[in-house]
Amino acid sequence: MISNSMKKIVENSSAIRAMFEEGERLASIHGKENVFDFSLGNPNVAAPEMVRDAIIDILMHEDTLMVHGYMNNAGYVDVRKDIADSLNRKQGTDFTEANILMTVGAAGGLNVILKVLLNPGDEVITFAPFFGEYTNYVNNFGGVLKAVEPDLKHFQLNLESFEKMITPLTKAVIINNPNNPTGVVYSEDTIKSLADIMNRKQKEFGTSIYLISDEPYRELVYDGVEVPCLTKYYDNTIIGYSFSKSLSLPGDRIGYLVIPFSLDDYEDVFDGACAANRILGFVNAPSIIQRAAARCCDEKTDVYFYDENRKILYGALTDYGFDCVKPQGAFYLFMKSPVENEVEFCEAAKKHNLLLVRGRAFGCPGYVRLAYCVSRETVVNSLPAFKALAEEYGLIK
Repeated sequence: MISNSMKKIVENSSAIRAMFEEGERLASIHGKENVFDFSLGNPNVAAPEMVRDAIIDILMHEDTLMVHGYMNNAGYVDVRKDIADSLNRKQGTDFTEANILMTVGAAGGLNVILKVLLNPGDEVITFAPFFGEYTNYVNNFGGVLKAVEPDLKHFQLNLESFEKMITPLTKAVIINNPNNPTGVVYSEDTIKSLADIMNRKQKEFGTSIYLISDEPYRELVYDGVEVPCLTKYYDNTIIGYSFSKSLSLPGDRIGYLVIPFSLDDYEDVFDGACAANRILGFVNAPSIIQRAAARCCDEKTDVYFYDENRKILYGALTDYGFDCVKPQGAFYLFMKSPVENEVEFCEAAKKHNLLLVRGRAFGCPGYVRLAYCVSRETVVNSLPAFKALAEEYGLIK
């Protein structure tokens, strides 16, 4: 008999994964080319050739025992130094290898840092809409996730509601920038205001409140938009990153945490993260892909491809009368359902072989998410189906 907590998780299994499985079912009936699956953020763009070349070279020329053996729980020292140097070049920071801990993707990194920070009953605040797994990650360690209601006009952070939600039990705040599911990038002004509030509340309560910035889409931005480096604005910032999206490596599960020297109790937090990497069963991030990522950390995927998909889809959907949030980053488009119950709308879309994810999976009912990290053919060929769906709801006269 499985645990009661796992029963609940299984019953409420990921809506995104469930929709992906529904896509497989529909494809078996109608043919894959006739099903337009926008459910899963699985990059369609191939990883840069440099990644493959790096892996081959590592296997051919580096010491086999070293490549396949254990290393420090934080990861290879030289890999961590290369990543710190890359960040310093890009962001004007001054990190060293002592600030970098290699993790099993961004999800592994978030679980590691939450394991270090949370006591049972501690509160973690995030902002709706948010990546739904945050709830499970916080629950894993006895924490309580509180979601700030969304700003439905601009989808920037709702800071007025946020400030009222902070209590002496608030241990951490999670933001996702660029955001999944909206594709919005939180501006520098927004980040400065967030930092001001958190600094005031730390002083008021005499506590440390850690800002965890989840940034797997940091490199995927459009129209010259820049993602602020949060460690420049708030000392108690921890950054979680993954190469899953920037290098199209989701299955290789490689990422890192940035734990700055400016952090309250830096040494305890870093040492705790190393121990958490071990006791959570990761032990260390995968060795070969660590070394490959270090060689390729200045590479990035074909942003132009995603940008073209974004323009085609956003342009067509708004022409058809749908109300959409224009993405500034990532590869997601957030669209308002033409009816209040977006679950009903998703079911109607399935009749046109369109697979969308309901907004309540992200704490934002009334909206749906489209992942446009799909083939160009899928985007273009889906447009007649979207037009027919718009006509069904009277959006096209």
